[in-house]
Amino acid sequence: MGRRFELTPEWNIYSALESRDALLAWASEQTAKGHDQLEISAVNVSEIDGAGLQLLAALGNQDISWRLVDASEAFIEACKTLGFSAWLEALDSPTSGA
Repeated sequence: MGRRFELTPEWNIYSALESRDALLAWASEQTAKGHDQLEISAVNVSEIDGAGLQLLAALGNQDISWRLVDASEAFIEACKTLGFSAWLEALDSPTSGA
């Protein structure tokens, strides 16, 4: 896996378990390699809900520093609706949770 994690098109309650496992495995691998700033791309996301956004917020709760590098319109709208607008304002700066 590369340093950037690409969120899948469906990032919702129906894919939460698989998404969580993939995200945490990637984050563990990257931190083990010494990467202190992880990059997440949401450019391919077409369906997202609160469960999907909570998975990303959980990274900050584990003191894993990450930043959003790309976002689809669906991802942007979900962030605005569910109170994660700070992630959008900080597309070029570190994010550590909601």
